[in-house]
Amino acid sequence: MVTVQKRSTNGTLSNALFVKLGKQFPELVPPIAGIAVFLLIWQLFSWTPGATLPGPIQVVQKTWVFIVWPFFDLGGTNKGLGWQILASLQRVAIGYSLAAIVGIGLGILVGTSKVMSKALDPLFQLLRTVPPLAWVPISLAALRQNEPAALFVIFITAIWPILINTAVGVKQIPQDYKNVARVLQLTKRDYFFNVLIPAALPYIFTGLRIGIGLAWLAIIAAEIVMSGIVGIGFFIWDAYQNNYVSEVIIALVYIGLVGLILDKAIAYVQTLILPEEQK
Repeated sequence: MVTVQKRSTNGTLSNALFVKLGKQFPELVPPIAGIAVFLLIWQLFSWTPGATLPGPIQVVQKTWVFIVWPFFDLGGTNKGLGWQILASLQRVAIGYSLAAIVGIGLGILVGTSKVMSKALDPLFQLLRTVPPLAWVPISLAALRQNEPAALFVIFITAIWPILINTAVGVKQIPQDYKNVARVLQLTKRDYFFNVLIPAALPYIFTGLRIGIGLAWLAIIAAEIVMSGIVGIGFFIWDAYQNNYVSEVIIALVYIGLVGLILDKAIAYVQTLILPEEQK
């Protein structure tokens, strides 16, 4: 009887899985078809006379070891793409976390104080337009080491969308909310946690999602010009210098996938924290 029950349960789970996949199938067909057409066109172009870039078939053949064994380690910077990406993600986690803390804090300050907003807004608008690569020589000159310089580049690139969106969210708090807070005589602490933060959260998460994308872009740019460090950016630059074009292409695919996962992760956290009506 126990065996029959287990089989029945397994059958029910299998049926439920097939039903779920059946419902998702129509949503999966367009993106799969789009990727397939893109790969086909790319492969056809790679077969044309004079083509310099390898097609997807050649890329897979030449980079099979990176696909199958992403965590090999032969010492130094000669590591698989798994280790390269983890090293970059560790830097992004540190720099992005600092950017989120400072950005949200300064955004709340600027959003709640007109004087601070007028004083700091021109400086913020000036600095946020500086490209990530332009910060690399400044950070290297100031910090003298690749690792802290890379962290600073991530921080200074990711902070601006977080700061600006937080400030906008605080400024957009409806006047009715403020009036109710006055009527109820809420303390500053209660107003901060029960009114300001909940009202500004959608804007804060918008900044966080933009910031994580910029942080991932920044670390790639920083690692490309910072020699001798393990990371996906340096991996790309080293492969390019050695004319390993297929390795560059497979690294770009990994970068795109990781960037997509990071964005979806922040979006998922947003769905867990924000009330349904604010999503």
